[in-house]
Amino acid sequence: MQLSIIIVNWNAGSQLAEVVSSIEKYHHGLMSSVVIVDNASTDDSLDRVETMQDLPFKPLIIRNSENLGFGKACNLGAQQAKGEYLLFLNPDAALYADTLPKALAFMQDPANSKVGICGVQLLDEAGHVSRSCARFPSTVGFVAHAVGLDRFFPRLGHFMAEWDHAQTRQVNHLIGAFFLVRRELFNALHGFDERFFVYLEDLDFSYRAGQAGWRSVYLADAQAFHAGGGTSNQVKARRLFYSLRSRLLYAFKHFSWMGAFAVLLATLLVEPLSRSALALMRRSWVGLKETWAAYGMLWRWLPQWVLKGDTR
Repeated sequence: MQLSIIIVNWNAGSQLAEVVSSIEKYHHGLMSSVVIVDNASTDDSLDRVETMQDLPFKPLIIRNSENLGFGKACNLGAQQAKGEYLLFLNPDAALYADTLPKALAFMQDPANSKVGICGVQLLDEAGHVSRSCARFPSTVGFVAHAVGLDRFFPRLGHFMAEWDHAQTRQVNHLIGAFFLVRRELFNALHGFDERFFVYLEDLDFSYRAGQAGWRSVYLADAQAFHAGGGTSNQVKARRLFYSLRSRLLYAFKHFSWMGAFAVLLATLLVEPLSRSALALMRRSWVGLKETWAAYGMLWRWLPQWVLKGDTR
């Protein structure tokens, strides 16, 4: 009973019940608790879970009166979790038969005592292996992404899209859809940085873990399901806004001032044009509208950040 599973829910619909069903089927007695933190959902996702019959465990459900963001909700869940290991699992993910046994066996091997974060191979609905690992971002990488150069030269960006993810290896960062962390490490880092409302809070955590001497390892011989996109597909313009905002917060937290300002200028002045050009090439008027809606939100937030330090 070494593991606690923490799921942050926001209008996940049937996906939440599906991930809980996979836990029921494949937990193998390795789990001490399941904590669901709901960020003020307005759908029936929690009702579906609460009416599930004959679960061998009773999920602890934390109902937030407002959407607190992903990182803060994870921290709330971790406070209530009981396990030596914490698995942050997205509601659009699901376990397979060997997911937990293989991941926990790896973490409990004395040879891996300095591995603080473990991820597994993630498969999509078609059975394709997702590119779920990343390098730590650099100024060049963020600027290349803003300009669109990483589409042509993937190694410039921080996503490891050029690697087939077929081998187990140490990496800088593992996607937060399946994010297995030693509680010792989570407590030492005081959890996720809650200034990141959503996006890059897991990347920031991985970077701080690496700075503290811990390793992150991707396991290719253990698999889990991940649909990708999840509930954020419901709010694409706002999703882009959160992504852009988190990028700026990350840059000013971890880069030099010169590097951070380069990312700021590329994000504000170049990227809206490159995204608009791409949308026009695709004749995607919806994409064009979403791009400018997201940048409208970003520009309205900037004075609050600069003048008041508002990061959320």
